[in-house]
Amino acid sequence: MINILTTHWSDFVHGFGITLLSSVIALVISMILGTGFAILEILPNKFVNVLARIYIQIFRNIPLLVVTMFFYVVVTQFIKMNGLVAGTIGLSLYTSAFIAETVRAGILAVDKGQMEGARANGLTYWQTMRIIILPQAFKIVIPPLGNQFINLVKNSSILAFVAGFDLMYQGNEIASTTFDTIDTYIVVGLFYLVITLPLSYYMRYLENKLA
Repeated sequence: MINILTTHWSDFVHGFGITLLSSVIALVISMILGTGFAILEILPNKFVNVLARIYIQIFRNIPLLVVTMFFYVVVTQFIKMNGLVAGTIGLSLYTSAFIAETVRAGILAVDKGQMEGARANGLTYWQTMRIIILPQAFKIVIPPLGNQFINLVKNSSILAFVAGFDLMYQGNEIASTTFDTIDTYIVVGLFYLVITLPLSYYMRYLENKLA
């Protein structure tokens, strides 16, 4: 394992960087989209509710690989993009659907009287949501959100299927040339742990701090 790591160190580091980059971008995009669709789901407008629900159900019930391949194979016929971009878009949309359901649950867990009280004191619906409801909702759903973030990092391995040059892609390339599959994938797994373990501990720390 040490020999594989030292010989292909630059390849592993490059793949690690791509995985980290894609994960961070997808995390930001999916949080914005997920929060937005969570709010749309509970707006007092049935048409908007239905549209948000359709979006969420589509991306929750289609495999991530299918979503990613759609952008890599179909969309690239009209818009030029490489595997990294296609994979990150697919990962973002897929994860946003799960985050939307998580955030929606948090919003619904906040006492309805807070919305009514804020509106009675002159705040608009969006001001109340941004200042009062969402901060409490995020606090409530920190544990499931943390799980979604970790799943996102692990799901970023989908980039390997679209030549995204991520960590899993590099591992596949190294394993196919050295035939040392066991050591190669152990190293790949350790690199993933470098991202997921600190993230897991940080989310737990954040949960305890805000408890």
